[in-house]
Amino acid sequence: MFFSFMSVSSFFLTAFLFEAKHIYALGNAVKMRKNKGKTNTIEKEFVFEFKAGENHCVLKVPLQFPFNEHVSDLHGRIMLLHKIPCFVENDLKNRLVSFIERETLVDYDREAEAALQRLTNGEVDINKVTNSWAKAYSETTLEHACPEEPSWDEDFASVYHELIHSPASETLLNLEHSYFVSVSELISERDMELKKLQERQAVEMDKVMQELGKTLCDQDVNTVAAQHFDAQQVLENKWASELKQVTGIQKQEYQEWVMKLHRDLQNPNNSTINEEIKVQPGQLGEAGEAGARLFEEQRQLEESFTIHLGAQLKTMHNLRLMRSDVLDFCKHRRHSSSGVKLRRLQTALSLYSTSLCGLVLLVDNRVNSYSGIKRDFATVSRECTDFHFPRVDEQLDIIQQVVLYARAQHSSKQREQPEMPRNGGSEDKNKIIDRNSSNILPGEFYITRHSNLSEVHIVFHLCVDDNVRSGNITARDPAIMGLRNILKVCCTHDITTITIPLLLVHDMSEEMTIPWCLKRAELVFKCVKGHILHHLNTNTRV
Repeated sequence: MFFSFMSVSSFFLTAFLFEAKHIYALGNAVKMRKNKGKTNTIEKEFVFEFKAGENHCVLKVPLQFPFNEHVSDLHGRIMLLHKIPCFVENDLKNRLVSFIERETLVDYDREAEAALQRLTNGEVDINKVTNSWAKAYSETTLEHACPEEPSWDEDFASVYHELIHSPASETLLNLEHSYFVSVSELISERDMELKKLQERQAVEMDKVMQELGKTLCDQDVNTVAAQHFDAQQVLENKWASELKQVTGIQKQEYQEWVMKLHRDLQNPNNSTINEEIKVQPGQLGEAGEAGARLFEEQRQLEESFTIHLGAQLKTMHNLRLMRSDVLDFCKHRRHSSSGVKLRRLQTALSLYSTSLCGLVLLVDNRVNSYSGIKRDFATVSRECTDFHFPRVDEQLDIIQQVVLYARAQHSSKQREQPEMPRNGGSEDKNKIIDRNSSNILPGEFYITRHSNLSEVHIVFHLCVDDNVRSGNITARDPAIMGLRNILKVCCTHDITTITIPLLLVHDMSEEMTIPWCLKRAELVFKCVKGHILHHLNTNTRV
């Protein structure tokens, strides 16, 4: 069960070169000041006179210039060491600040004059100085910097967003669907060939097992099993390579076609832009149609609510409870019923918008797509070409590198810090990191982006452990804290709809009784409400 909620003109250049000598002098003086350190310091005496009753007091303090201390610290030490009366504290500080600023400027002026003298004597190449300053100025001043050229991805994103909100949206969806059908048929061929191979291998293994102990031994059985495994791996790699090649060609063709269509739409004399792309119906039999109808009927088991949260400024949220498989929010259906088409259109319309849809997927601590629900999700995401983002395998490879880098940074910081006593939980956590730095911890999550899923743009892969199946987790459990961080990301990155497993599990088991379900649902609801209210209050204070 889930609930979803930017040229430098010739005039400027001439003026700049005219002033370059003075800019160089000041910059060189500052640079010399930084490089001198304590090797060329000047001692100046600060004099402060004040009256204490009938007594006329004079305070003399020698100061080293350049002055590299904090004025407030120096002022405090003077007050303490010389026992200065408190009624002259502010006057002393103001006089001290004025003295330091005045003498610092005198030093800068003297060193700047020396730098100008070296420039006049020809000790410095003026052309090199002016070129370096012109480059630095143009790179740090936006109005004089060269405008950045938009990347291909940015151009394609803006063009797609414009076309999907135009009458050409139907054409785009039809083309995407035709690509989906062709990939689905290729996947069907792959599954059929893998099934035939497995059946043939099963028959061969049965024959080998019958001869075990007669003409064959255990080593012969292991050899046959290894041959079967190698053959299956070769076939899977062959089909994976073919699917990757096909989806790559589809993505390139689709992006080039979208850009061409946009150019054609800009030309009013072109009469072929209204030609529709006809989608060939997939070979979906009666069983497939019956399954599609059953899917639609199952999704009808849902209930919606409208709630208002906030004390001073109330905000309205829509809450929807539904019974469904988590991957149903990602799968496409090969039939072209109006309901499925509308869902796909809504997802495409909001792809580059401030109203994104997210989904929480509960995974283990390994960043891959080889087992469990991660494998099923990767299979679904490969059924349709992603025309906007990298393939899920490529995204996971990048995430894995980020995890390794983060763990390495964490370990180096721990080695730099002094030994400190830690509680048992921290020690256990550190042992886990040291044991396998490529894994993530319970409560941590990684994000993948998609444009080829049915109703989802963002997938939060939340790491959970077996503890979520117990009935005694609290609001401080890693899974709940991870959910809190996910909601924070949603509130700050325009994800307005989020689908969460209400019980923090994807599969039911015997220990999940009705009281267990009620207690877990209440905990999740309270935590989600608390996190949303916390975000609303924070925004109100800002």
